[in-house]
Amino acid sequence: MNLSGISRIATQPILPTAAQASGPAAKPGGPVGDFTRAVHDALGAVDHAQQASAISIQDLLAGKSQDILPVVAEVAKADLSFKLLMGVRNKVIEAYKHTMNMQI
Repeated sequence: MNLSGISRIATQPILPTAAQASGPAAKPGGPVGDFTRAVHDALGAVDHAQQASAISIQDLLAGKSQDILPVVAEVAKADLSFKLLMGVRNKVIEAYKHTMNMQI
């Protein structure tokens, strides 16, 4: 019975080491890069909504705009996107804590 193939498979790491993950051979489109990009895009969208809300409030207070409905809509959109972001953050933290409490 030849077991040389099994020992070769068992010695290969399943997850990349820190040097492999951060080295030049690491693929930028991998799972870590996709997650980072998604988080960055979501934060950018929430930030943009907050800035648009602040600008519309300033325009209303300065008298540049007389209609309050678009301002209320911008503020509601910014508030909803921020609440959604906080909900996602809380779920990620909860999942992280759950993972850290797992016994190996």
